[in-house]
Amino acid sequence: MSISNTVYTYLSDHNIHYDLLSHKKTNSSLETARRAYVDERHIAKAVVVEDSKGYAMVVLPAGEWLKLISLRKTLNRDFKLVAESVLKQLFSDCQAGAIPPLGQAYHLDTYLDGRLNYLTDVYLEAGDHRHLLHIDRQQFHHLFKGVRHCHFCHLCH
Repeated sequence: MSISNTVYTYLSDHNIHYDLLSHKKTNSSLETARRAYVDERHIAKAVVVEDSKGYAMVVLPAGEWLKLISLRKTLNRDFKLVAESVLKQLFSDCQAGAIPPLGQAYHLDTYLDGRLNYLTDVYLEAGDHRHLLHIDRQQFHHLFKGVRHCHFCHLCH
């Protein structure tokens, strides 16, 4: 599969240049970092949340956890994590657990943790468990232009 059709189309439509990096099959962002020889702080992961207004995606570094209470306070919304069955519907062109952190491509409100703004290189899930998209800082900023940037996560180790 390599890259989901939705992501491929979105990146093409927005003239985003990227490299596709292959790695052995993994089941988590942290394992992907190890297998792909990439610093976990440079992998952006997606966390999907919902409230009465709908679904949203939070993009944060792989080595961190979402502080749901901080997200709720910052955005004044009553978010909760989305059930796995909903993720399968929202990201039907992706393998379970390999959600690309590009909520914009899936028409979701998207919030970016500010720690990702300072990276020279960022890696994103492509939609399966064997590929990452490598995007440089300039392309990353272009890709997330107009997305709200906040700080709502903490280190998970």
